[in-house]
Formats: sequence, C-alpha cells, structure tokens
Amino acid sequence: MNHMASPSREHLQEMVRGVGLRQVRLTCGVILFTYLLSHFLNHALGNISMEALATGVYYHTLFWHFLPISILFYSACLAHAGLGIWALYQRREFRWKALEPLQLVLGLSIPMLVIAHIVGVRLGYSLFGHQKLYPQELYVFFIASPYRLWTMLAVLVIAWVHGCIGLYFWLRLRSFFKRVAPFLLAAAVLIPTLAMLGIYQGGRLALSDYEDADWRQQTLSVEKVGTVAQQNVLDRITSGMTIGYLGLLGLALVARGARALLDRRRGMIALSYGNGRTIRVPKGLSVLEASLRNNVPHASICGGRARCSTCRIRIIGDCTGLPDPSPREAFVLHRVGSDDPSIRLACQLRPTADLSFFQLFLPHTMSANAHASNPARIGQERYLVSLFVDMRGSTQLAETRLPFDTVFIVNRFLGAVSQAVLEAGGRPNQFVGDGMLALFGLSTGRQDACRQALRAAAMIAANIDELNEFLSHDLRESIRFGIGIHGGEVIVGDIGYRDHMVFTALGDAVNVAARLQDMTKGLACEAVISDEVRATSGLADDALPAQEVTIRGRNEPMIVRLVKDARPLSALSRDKQIAAA
Repeated sequence: MNHMASPSREHLQEMVRGVGLRQVRLTCGVILFTYLLSHFLNHALGNISMEALATGVYYHTLFWHFLPISILFYSACLAHAGLGIWALYQRREFRWKALEPLQLVLGLSIPMLVIAHIVGVRLGYSLFGHQKLYPQELYVFFIASPYRLWTMLAVLVIAWVHGCIGLYFWLRLRSFFKRVAPFLLAAAVLIPTLAMLGIYQGGRLALSDYEDADWRQQTLSVEKVGTVAQQNVLDRITSGMTIGYLGLLGLALVARGARALLDRRRGMIALSYGNGRTIRVPKGLSVLEASLRNNVPHASICGGRARCSTCRIRIIGDCTGLPDPSPREAFVLHRVGSDDPSIRLACQLRPTADLSFFQLFLPHTMSANAHASNPARIGQERYLVSLFVDMRGSTQLAETRLPFDTVFIVNRFLGAVSQAVLEAGGRPNQFVGDGMLALFGLSTGRQDACRQALRAAAMIAANIDELNEFLSHDLRESIRFGIGIHGGEVIVGDIGYRDHMVFTALGDAVNVAARLQDMTKGLACEAVISDEVRATSGLADDALPAQEVTIRGRNEPMIVRLVKDARPLSALSRDKQIAAA
C-alpha cells in the first residue's frame, strides 16, 4: 500500500510546490470571470424581454447566492483585489509589454467603480431586505440618475477587458491556443456587445413602463428600494469603502517609495552578462527587472510570471551564496529537467551581491505569438537521445599548423561524424568548435533512437579510422575522439535571432550527455553510455562493463557503460534488433 501511495504523494507535493501567489490570483480571477460571464449572459436576455431578464436573474442569484458558492466568490473577490494591490507594491519595473501595465491599471480601477453597485444591491439586501433587481436598477440608470449608466457601462467594459487579458496571458502558451483563438476573439467581442444591447433594450422597456402609475408604485416601493435614511446609510458605507480602498492604493505607493529609498541605502550590485556588458542596479531587483530597467534585451515569454523558463540564466562561478529558489522557481526548473544549481530563472532570482551569468535563450527569439503559431517547434517536451562527440587534441593541432589547415582537418572530422549520424538515422544539431551534438528520436521511438545512437557511435569510429588513414601522411598522431550518449525528456524548439534560428534541444539529458563525453578522457575509453540507453536499446546487462559515476549538478550517482572501442557497438545493436524481430 505504501508503494502504491508514494507516486500520488510525490505528485501532490510537486503540485503544491508549483503553487505561488500568481497561481492563487489566476484561480481567483477565473472564478470572478465566470461570475462576470454569467452576468453578461443574463444582461443579454434583455434583447428578448423583461420576463427573460427576470427568469435569468432568478437562476443567476440562485446559484451565486448559494452559501458555499457565495463564500467562495467573495473570498476570491477579496483575494484578487488584495493580490492586485500587492502586485502594485511588489513589481519594481513597469516597462513590460503594453498589455501588462494596462491589465494592472484596469484591475486596480475595478473595485473603486463597482463598490457602489455591490453596496447598493448586495448589502442593501443583507441589511434591509431590499429587492433591487433589473426593474429597479434600470430605473436608476435610465430615469433617476442617467450618469450612472455610463459608470456602469465603463465598469462592465473594464472588467471584461481585464479578464480577457488575463485569460490571454494564461492560454497563449497552450498548444491549442492557435486553434481556438478565433472563436475566443469572437466570443470576447459578441458577449459584451449583446450584454450592453440587452441593457439598452431593458432600459427602453423601463422608460415605457414608467408611464404606468401601478408599475411605479410596485417597482419603486419601500420594500424594493428602501427609505431615504436607509439609502443614506448605504451611501456612507460606499464612501467609507471607497476611501479605504484608495487609502490602500496610496499606502502601496508610499511603501514603494520607502523601499526605493531603502534600496539606495543598501547599495548597488553589478550584474555581468557574460558578453562584456555590466550594469549596476540596486539590491532587491530580479535579474529580469534589472535587464528591463537598463534596456538590456532579455527573453521572457510569460512576462516574469514564472510560468515559462525562457528567461533562464546560467551563473558563472560560485552560486552557493545566492538566495534559495522559491517553491515556484524550483517547480519550473524541475519541470524542464534542470536540477543544476547554476541554472536559475532571471525573473525570480534577486541577487544580493555582484553576479556574472549568461542567458540560455537569446533575446528577441521567442514570443507568445511565435509559440502559438508554431507550437511544435517551441516548447515541445519529448524523449530524445543526445550524442555528444568531441575531437581530442585540437588545441595542440592548432598550435603546430596554419589556421586554414586546422580548419580543414576539423571540418573533415565533423564531416565524418555528421555522415555517420545521418546514416544511422540521427540529426546533426549543434556544432561547437570541434565538437557536435546529434539528436536521435525526432521521428522514431525510444528503443530505435537508442539503437541508432549506438550504431552512430560505431560508424563514427569507423569513419575516423578512414580519415586517419587518409591524413596519415600529414598527421603526427591519429585523430582521437570521445563520445557521450544519454537519453531522456528534453525541450526541443527554435533558438537563435530573427533569421538565424536553429532547432535544438535543452534539458538535463543533453547536459548529462555532454558530461559523459568529458568523462571519456579520465576513463580512457572512446564512449561512455548511460545505462538508460543500454537498457532501452535492449542490450544485455553484461554486454558492456558498468561503472558508477558522479555527474556534476546531480545529487545521485549514475550507472554508465564504458566502451573502450566503439566499433563493436554496431554489431551489438544490430544483433539485438535482429533477435527482437
């Protein structure tokens, strides 16, 4: 039973770790938008008749006034408004995309505009038993106080636009967004239009009914709208709540000013971007906020909400003195398979001392629109086998040869490696100096990908033998190489700048393959293969010698297989494939 319960408990812990203030605010926002949608659909019934409006509001209030639902709704209201004020205080840099400050301003204005309506309808009912439904409200908007009609229409539009922006930020990173975006846009335009037309049509009916004395006596009775004294009480409550809310906004702004003064007293720190650029910023800013404040391009799809990992940076040097990742940051990094302590989210890391780093994603390469238009090329998670191969002794080679001769030999080496990868069914991906990353599994299953990588290693060894023979008259020593192979879940997508985009893979599995390649030097072998690849390919446990190694950046040791001579790998994988067939 304990074994069965463990995965569920771990899954629950991971979910809890991924919950932050933004997730709470999003959940509250979805609840409020659901209420707003229900309200708008109710208003739209005014295009049919006053009776349809009455029927709609009956079911609307029946649901939303149900005690558990009512508690949930008003809790969401308070939490969403409170977190909006907290966001005003917390955010240190407002030079984001235009939609983000617009959403914040609209959201902060909604409580001030809607207080009078909530007090007049909900508190009026709770305190004095007022029954203010559509006839009473339409009388106020179209007859008694027409100016309030414009306030009401303004708050409807502001709340709707604020909610739609929030949904856009939430859904735009989803793979299905491109397919449903036209329908969502149509709904975003039609629903408020029909709602306001319904209010207009209901107002026309109210103006017509107002000529009837019996209608006025019934609709505007004391039981429905209350006495003057009761209305004065509600007005005082409205004024008090409005002043209190404005006071909270003012307090947040004052706190921002006090924090800015405190930041200056704490001193400045230097952020070095690894490309020769260094900026000085006050302590307390996140790395992403510091980049935006100083007009340094920095990739970030989600706008600093810790909902993506495109702002990731790699710390140069010692990272033990950095603040620990928040639960949300740790969740995102774990989600993308990055357990290396030197990898951090720029939007969450707030350094307290000088810091050097470089960005993993080049700026201006990714956007929400790019993701939505090509979800298969950006942000797709899948199982791939990574093969890293590196040429040994290229530095010494360059010291004794002319530059063009060195380039010629390195290109011949990379050509031999690439030919082997392509013939085995893989894809040459990144060329870094005299090394190369190859990917397997882009169009095959896991087992085939592992076998292709093993065959590629054998074919690389054979091709390098031919190259050594071809260059034997010109080389003092034969070309040697090291190969690292590992498989796992990675993120694949386009990375680069504008017209210089390349398709590649990012993730822990790629990093491990690179480090296994490095180990071939100390272990005196041509290839180091993870036991994951050995087992998935179907090779027997005793086919290759095993060794336990420690991988930098990983907490647990790892079982790998040592390959002194890579040439027999082709026969091993081919024999296993024939046996499986």
